[in-house]
Amino acid sequence: MSTPPRAGARPGYRPGFKYVLMLGALAALPAVTTDMYLPSLPTVASELNTSQAAAQFTMSGTLIGAAVGQLVIGPFSDRFGRRLPLLIGISLHVIVSLLCAVAPDIGTLIGLRILQGFFNAAAGVVAIAVIRDRFVGSDAARLLSRLMLVIGLALLLAPTIGQAVAGIWQWRAVFVALALIGLVLVVIVWRFMPETLPADRRHRSGGAGAFRGYGVLLRDRHFLALAFIPGLGMAVIMSYVVGSPFVFQDEYGLTPGQYALVFAINGAGMVLSAQANAALVHRSSPTRIMRVTVPVLLGLSLLLPVLIVTGLGGVFGLAAGLWLVLGMHGLIAANATVSALGNYGHMAGSAAALIGALQVGVAGVVSPLVGVFGGGALAMSGVIIGCCLAMMLILAVATPAYRRGGVAKLDGPAASQEPEAAAGAAAEAELPER
Repeated sequence: MSTPPRAGARPGYRPGFKYVLMLGALAALPAVTTDMYLPSLPTVASELNTSQAAAQFTMSGTLIGAAVGQLVIGPFSDRFGRRLPLLIGISLHVIVSLLCAVAPDIGTLIGLRILQGFFNAAAGVVAIAVIRDRFVGSDAARLLSRLMLVIGLALLLAPTIGQAVAGIWQWRAVFVALALIGLVLVVIVWRFMPETLPADRRHRSGGAGAFRGYGVLLRDRHFLALAFIPGLGMAVIMSYVVGSPFVFQDEYGLTPGQYALVFAINGAGMVLSAQANAALVHRSSPTRIMRVTVPVLLGLSLLLPVLIVTGLGGVFGLAAGLWLVLGMHGLIAANATVSALGNYGHMAGSAAALIGALQVGVAGVVSPLVGVFGGGALAMSGVIIGCCLAMMLILAVATPAYRRGGVAKLDGPAASQEPEAAAGAAAEAELPER
């Protein structure tokens, strides 16, 4: 495969549907790996003779594996380009998925799920690095929001497909389906994925030198604060994901099919808000949007225990409250990510990896608290409120977002920089020919 010529993304450049679809499919792989398996959690707990908390950890373990995987894969993508780490990671995802399908006990399954998250982390981190290779500021935020349309559609379908597959062939077949999805992505990447990091922009100092970039990122207080915000947002989502099968099916009595419908409707809320964000960044900067949406999210989360305790609206009231809370994620995560990446185009792989590692790592550590605190609706809402409160405090205290001149300080550099040696339109021009 030839390397696309060096070119900056031209003003007003819009990536085509095929390109967005490809990046969206890659970015969705880790989430699909989680959500296709989600409806099977109660069955896994029963068939493997284990506890609800242990079954939930097969979800959280995947996130922890992904956190470590991104930290390893990000610097290697800065050193060797985007394609090679991506192909290796997804190929190993295929192998581990097949091993999950024959796991004899819960301990083995947890270990394999950690490995599964480690390897398919390549898909998410490389997709974000590719965007930063080519775009900055509002353009990058808009593209990330468009990706949410593809990711959201995948997530809407994933639980339903997972439920159908498990209903016909039992829960182990879900992992065979995940292996087949990975195999398809390997073929797509091999055939169509352009290399967006030319050889002259790659780190030449070896693996140790690439990892030293994390020291630079960890010393940047504003970068860390902005990077933690998507992590806390993901913790909100994963607290809902690991708790909702038991809350809606065991506590509120929904059938697996009804639960899958509720899950799909809530996923649709995240998709719609992401598309709203894509329109809003035309008119307002990422930080200005976050200054409004983060406190709104906190206020909405505080309504959840009220709905649960009072029983207002029953299951429909709780579902509606969660729809509003989860929907706000689409107005926050992409904007925080773009603001954090703005000054680090020269090490986009490492920066995207650290953001992604914090995202899944925070979610992986926080979401098991739902099971630890009892696994019920109140436990789920309590963890969600804690995450939203932490997000508000970080934005207000650890960034200048609410201070005079803070918006310009956070958004200005990203908005003014050109992507260094970005592949631009020339890379996409090659796409149909591959």
